[in-house]
Amino acid sequence: MNNQYYISSHCTISSNAVHYNGTLLFEAEYTDVPGFLLSAYQLIGAKYPKFYKMDNLAKLGWLAAEVLLKDFDKEKYQPTDIGVVLINASSSIDADKRYYDSVQEIASPALFVYTLPNIVIGEICIRHHFKGENAFYIFEHFNADFISSYVSNLLETEQLQACICGWTEMTATGYKAVLFLIEKAGAIHFSTETVKMVYDSLPLVLTNGKKG
Repeated sequence: MNNQYYISSHCTISSNAVHYNGTLLFEAEYTDVPGFLLSAYQLIGAKYPKFYKMDNLAKLGWLAAEVLLKDFDKEKYQPTDIGVVLINASSSIDADKRYYDSVQEIASPALFVYTLPNIVIGEICIRHHFKGENAFYIFEHFNADFISSYVSNLLETEQLQACICGWTEMTATGYKAVLFLIEKAGAIHFSTETVKMVYDSLPLVLTNGKKG
C-alpha cells in the first residue's frame, strides 16, 4: 500500500472551542451544549435552516465538517470521489436517550430520525453533495490505526480521491469532534501518528520540517 496521502486540513471542536489546523477560531463560555453549538453555527456564518432540526451529534459533526471544508475546492472532484468515514464510542446515545424520554408521553419522530449514528454523515453529505463511500464505526476508544488504514485503502484502491474522516462523540457528559480532510497531495503526511497528534492536540510537523 502506497499510503502517501496527506491531511489537507483538520478541525477540532471540544471544550467550547473550535480549532482549524491547530489555530483557535473562537471559543465561548456556555454551560449547555446546545447553546455552544448554536453560537458556533452563528459565528461561522453558515446559512442552513435544517441545522436547527438536527440532534446534538449531527450538529457537532456538521459544524466540524463546515469548518474543515472552508478552504476545500470540491469542484476538482466528482461527487462520488469524496467520502466520509467516522467513528465514535457511544453511537447515537444522546439522541437515543432523548427519544426514549419522549416515548413516555408522545414519541417524537423528529428525535427518532437521529437514533442512528450515521445520520451525521448523511447531513454532511447532503450539505456538500458528496456521494462517495461512507461508513460509521463504533470503537471503545479513538482508533487512529483503523482510520489511517481504512481511509488509505479507500484511496489506494481508487474508491475515493478525497475523504473526510475522524471522531464525533456526543454524550450527556461531554462532546468532541476531530475531523480530517485527506487528499493525495498536501503538506502533512497522513498516518496513525499524525492522526493521534491532532486528536491529542499536539503540534504537527509538516513534511518540509515546519510545524503546522
